[in-house]
Amino acid sequence: MDACLALPNLGIELITAIVFHHLNFARASMRFLFAVITSFWLTFTSGAAQAGSVLMTQDQFLQQVFDTRPPAPTALWLTKDIKKNVRSLIHRDLKGLRLRYWDDGVQTAWILDEIGKTKPITAGLVIQEGKISQLQVLTYRESHGGEVRYPFFTDQFKGMSLTESSRLSEGVNGISGATLSVRALTKTARLALWLDGHVRALGSTP
Repeated sequence: MDACLALPNLGIELITAIVFHHLNFARASMRFLFAVITSFWLTFTSGAAQAGSVLMTQDQFLQQVFDTRPPAPTALWLTKDIKKNVRSLIHRDLKGLRLRYWDDGVQTAWILDEIGKTKPITAGLVIQEGKISQLQVLTYRESHGGEVRYPFFTDQFKGMSLTESSRLSEGVNGISGATLSVRALTKTARLALWLDGHVRALGSTP
């Protein structure tokens, strides 16, 4: 009699073991699937972050500055003297043989890159009568410090000029956690002002 009762109990235990086995397998499969999805998502977002956040294209910026009719770009050849002056200004070498800018006779527009922490920040700047009239972050590639792209930060550059000691005429208010990005845009502002002064001086030379 005990043997007969043991058979159903054995069957129940076997069925229970099989059910738990399948449940554990399903949980493991779900964990594996979740890990795969998470890995894919991290890879995708990392790639997107690396590609950079394009806030405004070069063409959009120039059309905004020049009322949809930007002038043809002008090439500034980067001579040894220019590179030497730029190196003392921003403490790095300016790469390339020439630099493009846009000049309608009233204002000049410059699109410049400067490294934040590890990646370049692309900014568009407009100089009029030796002063910054606009600074716009066009592409921001860093993972932190993105607050510098907003008007509450960039608007403070309006009206700034370059002093005789090649410093900005006014101090720049920093942002906690974005020190390197603030520094990069400050260097970009100084560079654009110096370049504008240089091409204006060239234009006035007989």
